[in-house]
Amino acid sequence: MSLMSLVITLIVVGVLLWLINTYIPMDGKIKKIINIVVVVAVVLWVLSAFGVIGHTGDIRVPQVR
Repeated sequence: MSLMSLVITLIVVGVLLWLINTYIPMDGKIKKIINIVVVVAVVLWVLSAFGVIGHTGDIRVPQVR
């Protein structure tokens, strides 16, 4: 994945989240939950894109014996 597509995707997600927060009337608690879910999903996606975590979400932890 190129850096340009990563930046464009982040901008699109940010604009969509802003549109939802601005123009869709809903309770503040629901907006906060939506914001947290979107931010966590984007952070996991970016970490996966940079190879910090695997594509399945596995984080390698060494086993202690």
